[in-house]
Amino acid sequence: MRPETQETISQLDATLTSIEKVMDPAALAEKVRELEDKAGDPSLWDDPANAQKVTTALSAAQAKIRKLAALRGRVEDMPVMYELAEEEDGDTSLADEELAELKAAIEALEVTTMLSGEYDEREAVVSIRSGAGGVDAADWAEMLMRMYTRWAEKKGLKVEVYDVSYAEEAGIKSATFVVHGEYMYGQLSVEQGAHRLVRISPFDNQARRQTSFAEVEVLPVVEQTDSIDIPDSEVRVDVYRSSGPGGQSVNTTDSAVRLTHVPTGIVVTCQNEKSQIQNKASAMRVLQAKLLERKRQEERAEMDALGAGGNASWGNQMRNYVLHPYQLVKDLRTGLEVGDPSKVLDGDLDAFLEAGIRWRMQEQSEAEAAATATASAES
Repeated sequence: MRPETQETISQLDATLTSIEKVMDPAALAEKVRELEDKAGDPSLWDDPANAQKVTTALSAAQAKIRKLAALRGRVEDMPVMYELAEEEDGDTSLADEELAELKAAIEALEVTTMLSGEYDEREAVVSIRSGAGGVDAADWAEMLMRMYTRWAEKKGLKVEVYDVSYAEEAGIKSATFVVHGEYMYGQLSVEQGAHRLVRISPFDNQARRQTSFAEVEVLPVVEQTDSIDIPDSEVRVDVYRSSGPGGQSVNTTDSAVRLTHVPTGIVVTCQNEKSQIQNKASAMRVLQAKLLERKRQEERAEMDALGAGGNASWGNQMRNYVLHPYQLVKDLRTGLEVGDPSKVLDGDLDAFLEAGIRWRMQEQSEAEAAATATASAES
């Protein structure tokens, strides 16, 4: 085995050991036993919402244990793979390929151990809005929606579309959808901000280059334990008929719901369900998520004013996608560049998500160090 290969395997072994210390397989196994006891209680399904929460938590804990065990087994098998390959015909290409895949899997898992924020474990509410650029911007917003849904599909995650507002000529004005799965908010929150596209416009008969913008907002799904109380008197409810591309009617009843939070002016719409009641419930969840984020931003601003917070605007102007005159996707925060935009737009986002999470963690560490230094100087 080549010395550099042995060094890589040793590094992966050490990284996985660090991950195991953080995730604690023994504690996970104990959690599984407790959840299995709850799941075996015949009265559990008397409360369907709680039952769903228990079974979801059980599946997630079991999946973590299986993933850790599988990665540990693959690390331990790597030296044997190389030894067998060298004994047979000296061709280690398959072993090299397995090592590369193993490295990517361990690095991806390592990133999740960095997600320790208050809401990082939750599912994510993603909203996309077209910005400057006319019909190209609307088309760009729809491309971004496809990018995120393709990413989720490749991960085997469910995407639930709450609302899509179609533009007249092409694309969408806005869309709101939920990505179901553990740590979705922690991962996707680094996508928040302005996304810029440069390309030859397919809508310009003179084939001129066009710059378009779309804004991505990512919020954590609100749970019952969150203290967000919205009095009925503060919400205006409007109902209307759902519409599809070109303004065509989707439903024949007024089932779509628009909620307006009067004190803040926040507007939320939902039209994915046929039932007005279901649409109102979904819209209310999104409104709660937006108000929760607003509350967090206000608290963060107060901390920033005291010199104890990070950069509250880290998500703005975050990524460029250039399709002409050259091919490049560049993250303006991390500096990560990828020369194949088509792969990125088809959902190959992991490298950007991992780099974004590491960048955010570094930013937070530097902010905390600066705050500590300031506090020490003042005392």
